[in-house]
Amino acid sequence: MSSIKIYQTDQFRHENKTWRRLLDFFKVENAILKNRLSEVLDQSSDKTFLNLAEQFQNKFIIKDDYIDELKHEINAQEEWLKLAENKLPGKKIIQRQEKLRNEMEFFENDFNNLKNGFNKYLSAAQL
Repeated sequence: MSSIKIYQTDQFRHENKTWRRLLDFFKVENAILKNRLSEVLDQSSDKTFLNLAEQFQNKFIIKDDYIDELKHEINAQEEWLKLAENKLPGKKIIQRQEKLRNEMEFFENDFNNLKNGFNKYLSAAQL
């Protein structure tokens, strides 16, 4: 049985590509949520709902900013990986990758919680 050789830098690049695609998806999903919020706002003038709508809008804007920040961090990591070409990545690169991995996991969970909370609220609202 032959052994498979997987280079750590190749795996890190694969993760980075996956994360960029996922962030692109979340950017589109966030735009859809903002559009939905706008549609619902056009149909309601309830003060309580308007206050909650503003809170959701602010959270969606923050998500867009965080997506951009994560993309920037991933691109910076990619530059570090280019410098480590055909070498074992240094401790700093490995730590940065682990940090990105944790940030992406947090972001996915946080975004999904926001989206589900928004959808549940709209489903239960009497507008």
